[in-house]
Amino acid sequence: MTDDSEDIREQPRIIALWSAPRSRSTAFLRMMMERDDLVVLHEPFSILAGFGEFEIAGHTVRTASELIEKMWELSREKPVFFKDTTDFHYPEVLADERFLREGAHTFVIRDPAEVIASHYALNPDLDRADVGFARLHELYTAVEKAQGAPPVVVDSDDLLDHPEATVRSYCARIGLSFRADALTWQSGVPSEWRKTERWHVDASESTGFVRREKQYTDTVESNAHLAEIHAEQLPFYSYLFERRIAVEA
Repeated sequence: MTDDSEDIREQPRIIALWSAPRSRSTAFLRMMMERDDLVVLHEPFSILAGFGEFEIAGHTVRTASELIEKMWELSREKPVFFKDTTDFHYPEVLADERFLREGAHTFVIRDPAEVIASHYALNPDLDRADVGFARLHELYTAVEKAQGAPPVVVDSDDLLDHPEATVRSYCARIGLSFRADALTWQSGVPSEWRKTERWHVDASESTGFVRREKQYTDTVESNAHLAEIHAEQLPFYSYLFERRIAVEA
């Protein structure tokens, strides 16, 4: 666990939040949408990978390189925050040294047993690559190498159990002002979520960071296929968990 007592950094132009799918990153993004000091983008790289294009500031981009360039352009007037998931692989992101070096790349994690059960309930064709912890680890190590310092990792359980302390620490670590008013919001489905709406039901119904206990028929304890995926993905999660920011209530 890393210490969260570092001095506040200079405000970054681009802030990325990377996560494995089903890791509560959409709720984090929903919080950021409450702020008026950021341009907020929902899953630009995965939408681009899945649908072949992404709309950004009135422009249609069809490659990750175009997308990154548009982000830099947007960030000249206001910082850009985006969240994305690692059910896809992003070689152009990994190859862009400036993006890795100058962006504030941050990570949110969740217990992979919970991630896998939640993901499988929506995607019964789930395979190990879809779960995304290996790719998340790959991105983390690429950013650490580019920046010469460990990126910020948030444990989503801390986010639910201690939302103000966790978000305050996150903001201080990346150089962003903390906004207590953004910790609550109105429920609903933002237009940006429509293409992938079925993946964001919990976040759409939420009004803040609240734990929702769910029971799943298939889990890593009851399903051998899921157990195999869990065993493979667990070391990558554990690596990131050990590097999460310390949060005190």
